Amino acid sequence: GLAASAAALAPSIATTVFGAPTRHPADGFAHSVCRWCFNAMPLNDLCALAKSLGMASVELLQPEDFPTLVRHGLVCAMVSQPPEAVDALRKGWNRAAHHEYLVPAYERRLAEVGRAGFPNLICFAGNREGMPDEEGLEHCAAGLRRIMPAAERAGVTVCLELFNSKVDHPDYMGDSTAWGVELVRRVGSERFKLLYDIYHMQIMEGDVIRTIRDHIGAIGHFHTAGVPGRHEIDETQELFYPAIARAIKETGFRGFVAQEFIPTGEPRAALADAVRRCTV
Repeated sequence: GLAASAAALAPSIATTVFGAPTRHPADGFAHSVCRWCFNAMPLNDLCALAKSLGMASVELLQPEDFPTLVRHGLVCAMVSQPPEAVDALRKGWNRAAHHEYLVPAYERRLAEVGRAGFPNLICFAGNREGMPDEEGLEHCAAGLRRIMPAAERAGVTVCLELFNSKVDHPDYMGDSTAWGVELVRRVGSERFKLLYDIYHMQIMEGDVIRTIRDHIGAIGHFHTAGVPGRHEIDETQELFYPAIARAIKETGFRGFVAQEFIPTGEPRAALADAVRRCTV
């Protein structure tokens, strides 16, 4: 029932935010919001808020949350990792020993996401802990290739998130676009892409718009937040998100741009402002 409901609802998600049309993958990117940033708000209330703002998705959720989304006419644009992936950001795909539990766990989760009709499932590289980046790259590619048949059967794209290792996630291996793009090349499936987190990559590299334009073929999803601080994407921080959103749209990207900032002010107003700034 969830799959049918999600498939029926997704094409009809097209409303307005402050007089500007909210984009859907059919004619541009769609808007999403990450659950964890608004944990103080009950999920039902966050879904109602997202729907009222013309957003298409609330993400980083578990399958038990899917019925709430469907009741609100929303999708989960990026589903959380399976529970077996304990401490997944540090203990990720860059070690072959982790594949023994990650592969079956991800195969089960891919089937769940596919049945729900949702598009993406998150994964992580893991920490270096002294491992050379080339070795970790090869381990990641080998492990992820094992789950691509399941991803292709489910119609779900596995997205590896790029993080900064400077401020938030010391020692994380997937901390550069170049490393991630090479991983996409080695996995070699349309069902594997990058989750390009604008906040993290601004800290590590900058040059965000050029990077997006050059590597959009390897990117399956976007996250936003203000730099520094990971707060609102307003004038208190250094990035100009309207220009970034226009650049994303101009590439022809048809996926989701998700707000992943921690609000310092009133959360409803902060989310509405962020959607407005990213609506092009």
